[in-house]
Amino acid sequence: MRSLVALPVFNEVSSVDEVLDEVARFSDDVLVVDDGSSDGTAERLAQRSDIRIVTHDQNRGYGAALATAFHYAIEHRYDVVVTIDCDGQHEPQRIPQFAAACSACDIVSGSRYLKSFPGDTAPPAQRLWINRRITAELNRRLGLRITDAFCGFKAYRVESLKKLTLTEPGYAMPLELWVQAVCAGLEIVELPVPLIYLDQTRSFGDVLDDADIRVQHYFDVLDRSIAATGCQATMSACGEGAG
Repeated sequence: MRSLVALPVFNEVSSVDEVLDEVARFSDDVLVVDDGSSDGTAERLAQRSDIRIVTHDQNRGYGAALATAFHYAIEHRYDVVVTIDCDGQHEPQRIPQFAAACSACDIVSGSRYLKSFPGDTAPPAQRLWINRRITAELNRRLGLRITDAFCGFKAYRVESLKKLTLTEPGYAMPLELWVQAVCAGLEIVELPVPLIYLDQTRSFGDVLDDADIRVQHYFDVLDRSIAATGCQATMSACGEGAG
């Protein structure tokens, strides 16, 4: 089974080398999608010989960076693509577990709320509230039983990605993903991951830094995605922690 690890990166100069050093220990095939970084990240990436790089000339957004990674995995005929963030909040040693779990399901999604780990950090209260609210709405409207709507640590069966058409460019992309996955009848499993928040002040972009506006935006994307598919079927689940 050929696996690719993909990292969307935007202005991560302070963490990119450390994270990539660890990721390279657990994967021979590493792709970085540099989403228009302007802080020196691109120069750091250019010095490495152990990764593949795709560069967006301008910042397009988190969802757009992941879409580029998915297209790369499809084009290069990988079996599984594992996505992991580059801010140090995910543990690269879990990459093989995610890739292996994807042999039995279509999507393996990390969850920071399935179980507690020693050293877990408290999430920012506002972001926890938003995650819980949106996760509950996804479960109610789509028949899902997930516990973490927004964890970026995931594994995807590449053949299953061909059934999706993801166009949402920003941080709301996971909502579009869940809707289309349900509509396509994809199978999902959640795997627990530690709760690690290093960046308490992440910007979601302009007005979306306002929690109420961000929640409304997420609901708008969810409504639009459901309307586009006309699908509110129940997703099937498989494996431990499926939910």
